[in-house]
Formats: sequence, structure tokens, C-alpha cells
Amino acid sequence: MIDPVTAFAAVQSAVALIKKAKATVDDVRSLGPLVGKFFEAKHETAKAVREAKKKGGSSMAQAVQIEMELMQQEQFEADLKEIFIYSGNADVWAKIEARVAEAHRAEIEEARAEKAREARRDRKSTRLNSSHMSESRM
Repeated sequence: MIDPVTAFAAVQSAVALIKKAKATVDDVRSLGPLVGKFFEAKHETAKAVREAKKKGGSSMAQAVQIEMELMQQEQFEADLKEIFIYSGNADVWAKIEARVAEAHRAEIEEARAEKAREARRDRKSTRLNSSHMSESRM
């Protein structure tokens, strides 16, 4: 798993590419691959932030940096939305948002399923340990 700072750097790289490309393209839809990279980097950032929170021990400086980076991501996404809307491609943006939401729902479902699998493994392990302890007492 990558750390949040590295993940944020990937987002910033995607943002810079989109801004550079936006200045040279006539059709906003040609930004598609770059927008995809932005959302992929954003997804990886969210995972890295969740993992960092699980591990704990984050310094105040890192916590502030994470929140500031997340705020910048939200602002850029709002700017990106405006680019699509003002170029007459609101429908394209709506489809992008729908796909991102669907991917997010799928990720949540997979996380729930993984948690359930872990719980089953833990229960099975506990039962096996209990039965081994019972047998050793005989």
C-alpha cells in the first residue's frame, strides 16, 4: 500500500496533465484518459488515507496535509465538472459521476465481503483452537 503523500502526488500529476491538455484541446471529451487517471489516482489516495487512519500514529502535520490535499482534490473535481458543463458536455460528466459512484459501491461491497470472509476465518480458527485445547486436556 502506498502512503497518502505519494498517492496525493499521483493526483497532482494527473491534475497538472489535465490542465495542460485542457489548454490545447478543442473537445473536452478528448480529456477522457486523463480524467480516468485523475479518478484512479483519487481512488488510490482514498485507500491510502483509509489505511493510514487504520494504522493510526499520524502526526498532526501529516493530518493537516492530508486534509488540505483532500480539499484541493474536491476543488479540482468541482472545476473539472464546470469544464464539462460549460463546454456543453454535462451529460458526459453525469455519466462519469455515475461510473465513479458505481465503482465506489462495488468497492464497498467487496470490502464488506472481505470483512465477512475474515470473520468466518476467525470463527473457524477459534473453533479449531478450542477443539485442539479440549483434545489436549483428555
